[in-house]
Amino acid sequence: MTFDLQPTLKNNLVKIVPLKTTDFEILYAVASDPLIWEQHPNKDRYQRKVFENFFEGAINSGGAFLVYDNETGEVIGSSRYYELDEENSSITVGYTFIGRGQWGKGHNKALKQLMFDHAFQHVDKVILHIGATNFRSQKASEKLGAQKVGEMDVAYYGEPSKLNFVYQVSKEDWTQKD
Repeated sequence: MTFDLQPTLKNNLVKIVPLKTTDFEILYAVASDPLIWEQHPNKDRYQRKVFENFFEGAINSGGAFLVYDNETGEVIGSSRYYELDEENSSITVGYTFIGRGQWGKGHNKALKQLMFDHAFQHVDKVILHIGATNFRSQKASEKLGAQKVGEMDVAYYGEPSKLNFVYQVSKEDWTQKD
């Protein structure tokens, strides 16, 4: 079975659909909040020009999503699959951001649940690259059962490389956690 990098998936809190070029303005409306990016390695991503580059990378990745809040029907963020490594049976999940109105309400967890459940139908490991100063995302990933397995410089699309922590969730741990 081929790994579909852009399925439409839904659970009780969120729905994810493939990101399209026509989604720029609606996604930028969420991303233009500077506080979303305050712990991120690229703190300027709320600026239109910087976000245009991020969005181009998302479209070119072939694995990016638009995230909807099921209750309101509003776009609340984005995430993506990237770096599918069939030899090591892994995929990376990242570039995730959620609007502040949904912080602490389970939307990030619901999003990752959808993406991880789908990924583990095809791979044995999910990798996360998280900025070294992005404590909020590190904590959220650890709550999902991710374990820090290393550090590396990551060059985001069209941006200079920055120190990231590498987290990993194994299929075995994911399926046994509930």
